[in-house]
Amino acid sequence: MKNRLKVLRAENDMTQAQLAEETGVSRQTINAIEKGKFDPSLPLAFRFAKLFKMSIEDIFAHED
Repeated sequence: MKNRLKVLRAENDMTQAQLAEETGVSRQTINAIEKGKFDPSLPLAFRFAKLFKMSIEDIFAHED
């Protein structure tokens, strides 16, 4: 799954550790999601959407 998490994090001057703390996961989880090695759970995707004030679809896109 493609995502804009790294870009959004950078635009908000956040480190992976800060984003992890805000969303209740580990920094390693944030790293894996940004690299496309791990897809977030739906509750985690909702936390990202709420934090960045965006829809889930604006952050994540299914790869064809």
